[in-house]
Amino acid sequence: MKAVQYREIGKGPEVVDIEVPEPAAGQIRLKVTAAGLCHSDWFLMDLAEDQYTYGLPLTLGHEGTGVVDKLGDGVEGITVGDPYAIYGPWGCGQCHECSQGRENYCPYAADLGIAPPGLGAPGAMAEYVIVDDRRHLVPLGDLDPVEAVSLTDAGLTPYHAIAAAQHKLYPGSVSVVMGIGGLGHVGIQIIRAISAATVIAVDISDEKLELAKEVGAHHTVISSAEAADRIRELTGGLGAQTVFDFAGVQPTIDLAKAVVAIDGFVHIVGIGGGVMTAGFFATPFGAAVRAPYWGSRSELIEVLDLARTGAVSVHVERYGFDDAVTAYRRLHEGEIRGRAVIVP
Repeated sequence: MKAVQYREIGKGPEVVDIEVPEPAAGQIRLKVTAAGLCHSDWFLMDLAEDQYTYGLPLTLGHEGTGVVDKLGDGVEGITVGDPYAIYGPWGCGQCHECSQGRENYCPYAADLGIAPPGLGAPGAMAEYVIVDDRRHLVPLGDLDPVEAVSLTDAGLTPYHAIAAAQHKLYPGSVSVVMGIGGLGHVGIQIIRAISAATVIAVDISDEKLELAKEVGAHHTVISSAEAADRIRELTGGLGAQTVFDFAGVQPTIDLAKAVVAIDGFVHIVGIGGGVMTAGFFATPFGAAVRAPYWGSRSELIEVLDLARTGAVSVHVERYGFDDAVTAYRRLHEGEIRGRAVIVP
């Protein structure tokens, strides 16, 4: 079967032919219907050899949808031919966090050698993918798999970050969304869908700010030396009650620190390598800084339900396997408008 793999440190993704995997006891094989590209893929492919711990070769793709193709021994309650979305942050399944469906915060996964598909385990950017347990499958129902696949990360990750700050998204509050890429443009829609907050979108790209307007941002601000002053102006000098940074680079983190209101929330979602100092005389009184990770299984169900109502959608650029390397290059260079998806 065809697959997109990272095979050699520093060489980027490659399209290769590998054997079709067989499901072991308790596992499920999906015939992949769509797989999403993510900046997280480039984060790990940019790591130096002494920092890379994900194994080689690695089949990429931590956003995946598919139809059940084959069941391992002992699997019950799953029907061959049914469509599913893959819940990616796999945990041990038995700890306090996992029992709540919060496998994204499982404290034992790393020590047990459990890794998400595409981020350690073989991912969905192939014709077939193995899912380790039925609990990591969420029914897709009548959703278009190509349109919905990115919701497993680009929808779930912002939803988790935003839901944790929902009590700050009251009428009259202001929410700043920085980085209007795959996650950011979905984040704007989620805020609009679950709250009455005013949304200010920030990006370095005029084109991406146009996308922000299309998906519901009330105001757009170009990321520049004047951005903090403009946001302060839009907030009557008080700053924003919530700031969601989907870039995570030092300039956006510095901007978040400059515009967050007293007792506000800053959620750093992007993995751009920036760092924020917090504490007395460093951040406004009461301001909280968090780095949320992915989301829970129940939250993925909620994200898919939002998509069914039409409240949330992903702007998708479709590519075939043969164009996967080009798609990754365009992602790396910031040329993707929304999310890139490989369609087998």
